[in-house]
Amino acid sequence: MSLARRILSEKRGILIPLAVALIVNIGVYALVVYPLGVKSATSEDRAKAAATARQAAERDMASAGALVKGKARADEELATFYQKVLPSDSDQARRITHSRLPALARKANMKFTEQHAGEDLQPQKDAQLGRLRTRIVLEGDYPSVRQFLYELETTPEFIIVDDVTLAQSDMTRPLLLTVEVSTYYRQARSGD
Repeated sequence: MSLARRILSEKRGILIPLAVALIVNIGVYALVVYPLGVKSATSEDRAKAAATARQAAERDMASAGALVKGKARADEELATFYQKVLPSDSDQARRITHSRLPALARKANMKFTEQHAGEDLQPQKDAQLGRLRTRIVLEGDYPSVRQFLYELETTPEFIIVDDVTLAQSDMTRPLLLTVEVSTYYRQARSGD
């Protein structure tokens, strides 16, 4: 008889319960502990993913809140622009350009020679804004031209410089400055 068989036959009473206990432990591990460990690891991964998703959602929420605040602020500023800065009608726009431009020319020591104004002939349908274009011609020396353009660019009225032309036909004559400007105004809507 071999040594292994002898040990098995003499210690059968101890080895069989040990073998059954080992098989039961393997079975419990395979059927209970391992699936719970996998489930726990999966739950941990899901918890991490959920935390990451929550942080992303909080960032998106903060971004959306900032966007809403920015839009509300832009709407307020646009309303202020329409009500306080932009001329309310074409007559007020005409008064701004017809009074302000000659005053700026006098302040810059330039001679005011001519002025032409006209509204856009075909405003866009349902447009909220109209446009008044004005063309002026001035005479003066170079420092006066610079002063006039500076004053025009920094005037608080809503006047946009579209084109500037500087010419001199003869060296003995003053510079001839032609400036085209535009200003916009609120149009009365049809049906208002």
